[in-house]
Amino acid sequence: MKSKGQLEAKLAAGEFVITAETTPPDGADEASVMDKVGCLKGLVDAVNVTDGAGARAHMSALATCAIMAKNGIEPVLQFTVRDRNRLAIQGEMIGAPALGIHSILCLHGDSITNGDQPDAKPVEDTDSRGLMAMAKHMRDTGTFPAPSGRKIDPAPGLLIGGAETPRDPDENFNTKGIEGKIEAGVDFFQTQFAYDIEVLKRYMGALNDSGITEKAHFIVGVGPIMSAKSARWMTENLFGVHVPEDVIKRIEGAEDEKAEGRKVCAELVEQFKEIKGISGAHLMAPRGEKAIAQTLTEYNLRG
Repeated sequence: MKSKGQLEAKLAAGEFVITAETTPPDGADEASVMDKVGCLKGLVDAVNVTDGAGARAHMSALATCAIMAKNGIEPVLQFTVRDRNRLAIQGEMIGAPALGIHSILCLHGDSITNGDQPDAKPVEDTDSRGLMAMAKHMRDTGTFPAPSGRKIDPAPGLLIGGAETPRDPDENFNTKGIEGKIEAGVDFFQTQFAYDIEVLKRYMGALNDSGITEKAHFIVGVGPIMSAKSARWMTENLFGVHVPEDVIKRIEGAEDEKAEGRKVCAELVEQFKEIKGISGAHLMAPRGEKAIAQTLTEYNLRG
């Protein structure tokens, strides 16, 4: 075990895990966090906390994760390289396990120009792969990266995550990018939304054939679709996301589009369980923690 977290323990035991995602609140107290995420307690194995998603400031991801851990919800702390230099990042990596945070997700972060403070200055002292390597070095050697080399005792036990986007393995498909992240230190991947089950099957087949799924766990993204309109928006605006037209029309023709969107999500999660190489489902919905909780309970996805 690289960490003391239950997420790693369940992945190592071969259990199908379910994780979710939340955005920290615009509020300065514990209740602001728990009012959003408390509905997921006991329903998921961990909750991923975004780090300045959309380049917008909220309560810090570290503080949000610490509050969740204190209240019995296992967090996955996102780290972006956009906002902090390596000194700040290393300090937070040491602090995270001390606060009950045992898993991290290493990302670059959305462009500052897309946010609500476009004149802010990005830091980008390293890239996401450098961030992964930094975390692995500190965990495995118990020292700060060169040129410092100072001892860290105890070392930060962390399960290291990275992001991936399922795609159709055409003639140009290769696994070099994924392998590079695994070499840098990734233990698990949480992916972008995967609503096209046939593409996902082909993608996972290619990863299985290359031996990738024996080296890292894949937790595949999905979520309750709020409406046919939002499904079309995702297809048109989110990189790598394709909601098949038959799924959109199914939701559009339903009496209750939100209910049908939850059903689509639940059906996909059940199908994920049957695909070799998939270790779990990662449920996402903007400001949709309650919709995620409703989907999980309505369809007994923990059963």
